Amino acid sequence: MRDIMMMTGSYPFTIRQVGYRYLAGGLDEALRERPRPGAKRRLTKRQETQVVAMVCGAPPSGMARWSVRLATVEAGKRGIVDSVGRETVRLVLRGHDLKPWRKKNVVRA
Repeated sequence: MRDIMMMTGSYPFTIRQVGYRYLAGGLDEALRERPRPGAKRRLTKRQETQVVAMVCGAPPSGMARWSVRLATVEAGKRGIVDSVGRETVRLVLRGHDLKPWRKKNVVRA
């Protein structure tokens, strides 16, 4: 096992797992991993677009600018989403290269 570790740069656990997969299903099974399920998306593309459009508009009255916390609360109030976390909204905005706390990056009419 040590020789295989040195040649491949793998850890003993990984080598054992590949060996077990080989014994259970042959070479094809050993060389391919099963698909991983991953996490389900929190927001649909439509909801993401609505959040981005909301943040690109003017902030609610009484507010100087958008924040991630404010965008999260407003998305719930406007019925865009039932419930969503701040981190989800932050990642959506980051994906569109928007930083609502920086006035220069937000498009205003």
